[in-house]
Parts: sequence; C-alpha cells; structure tokens
Amino acid sequence: MSDPIRFDVYRTITDSIAAAIAAGAGTFVMPWHGAGAGITRPENAHTRMAYHGINILALWAQAYLSDYPSGYWASYKQWQLLGAQVRKGEHGATIVFYKKLDRDDDDTEAEGAPSPRLIARASRVFNAAQVDGWHPPRPPAVANPAETQASVAAFVGATRAQVVHGASGARYDVVRDLIALPAPEQFIGTPTSTPSEAYQATLLHELVHWTGASHRLDRGFGDPSMAARAREELVAEIGAAFLCADLGVTNEPRPDHAAYVAHWLEMLANDARALFAASRLATQAATYLHDLTAGHAD
Repeated sequence: MSDPIRFDVYRTITDSIAAAIAAGAGTFVMPWHGAGAGITRPENAHTRMAYHGINILALWAQAYLSDYPSGYWASYKQWQLLGAQVRKGEHGATIVFYKKLDRDDDDTEAEGAPSPRLIARASRVFNAAQVDGWHPPRPPAVANPAETQASVAAFVGATRAQVVHGASGARYDVVRDLIALPAPEQFIGTPTSTPSEAYQATLLHELVHWTGASHRLDRGFGDPSMAARAREELVAEIGAAFLCADLGVTNEPRPDHAAYVAHWLEMLANDARALFAASRLATQAATYLHDLTAGHAD
C-alpha cells in the first residue's frame, strides 16, 4: 500500500511549481526565468550549500510567487542557529530530501528515487526575506557582460557542438546533429536583459536539446507527438535555467513556448512525478555538459 505522506511530497511540490507556471502564463514568465531571487541557484544560508534538482525549481517558484528578493533559504532551526528568527505567521516552502531506509525496514523503495532504499520526505525552509536578525554575506563580484559572453562562448565551444547561424529560428536539427540559430545581431533585448543575453540563453536552451541525441543521453526524439515535444521542451527549459544560473546569464521568457504551457500544466496535473522526471533529465543534461567542458565525458 502506498504511503500518502510520500505521495504528498511529490504533489505538494508539483502543485507549487504548477501555480507559478500558471501565474506567469499570460506573459510567458516561468518560475525559472530569474524572477524574485534572481538568476542564481538557491543556497542554504546555514550550510552555504546550493540546492539541487527539483528543489531549485521549488524554491524559484516560491520566490516568484512571493516576490522574494533573496536566494538564501534555511529551515526554522537553521535560522535559529544563525541567530535569526522566522517572523510569526510566515509559511515555509516545501522541499524534498531522500531518507535511507534501515536494513530491516519493510517499506518499499520510492519510485523515482535516485538510488535503491531511499524514500522521499518533505522538509520546510524559509526565505531570508521571512526572517529578522540576519544579513546575507557580501555577494560575489558580478562579471561584466564581456566576461559572461566569453564564458558562455568557451563553455559551448568546449562541448564541440556544431552551431550554425543564419536560420529563421532557433532549433536543434536532429538529422544533421547541429544547432541552428538566427544571427546574434537579430536578437533583441528586454528591460532586464541585453540582446547578447537573449542570444546566450537561447543557445544554452538548444544545447540542452543537443544532449538528448541518441548517441549522447538518448532522450528518444522519435516520438513526434505534441505531448512528447512538450516533455522535451520542459527538460530543455529547466536545463537551460540551470546553465544560465551557473554562467550568470539572465534567462528570459520565450513567447514561442506559449503552445507548450497548457500541455505542461495538464501533464503536471495528471502526474505528480512528471516534473521530478523532467528535473532529473535536465540535471543529467547540465551535468553532462559541465563534464564535457571539463574534459571528463566520453
């Protein structure tokens, strides 16, 4: 018999992210587009460790819905250890962690858990904007646009992905195994990003698609259905968001994704674990690319 608590972990987190997707649907702003807590990965204020996987999306979504300006989070007890106090009436964001089962525990392993004998459990964390008595550490120096552009170019170049310019739109060409993009000067800026950042974010998005080829991570591009395309597009969106956060690129909304939003919301409503699967594949893609740039991947 399934454990209702375990189910609630997946459903609660999925519903919070789905709410953020729905809230931004009219303007194509998704919870991973740098709203609220900016473009950095969320970080635990006590351990100073970055959150990973689905927890990144969960915290980005909560920051977006609550308009939190900070990327620092911690549990109630962790804030107390830091000498801070969560304000009365504040509600925490749900994140997931995996607990190892004892040898004699008869409980079945959680489906979708990262390794055998681990089960999903929920925890609650609070944003720095919800506490009193704590000041964040001095932020690192922000790279100038030229440095960011050079870093992205070096990152993409190290993957040895073939990128051609002059296309009418951005796409990964599965047959020719190349990324086709409009010329960089055709990209336009927004109030929060430059034309160069719009180009870089698009390039990183298509690079995540590139990882899904059969001779790389093999995400199965043979299914032409809209549902399959929407699933892959969600993986690419999340993966690109991770890469943008890592490389310091502002990740902007893409109006061409309007057709996918309804499919995303339907998918999340019908399957509480679909977003966990997409996040896992996006993490796998981002890790694969980082390994390539470090010379560790085959």
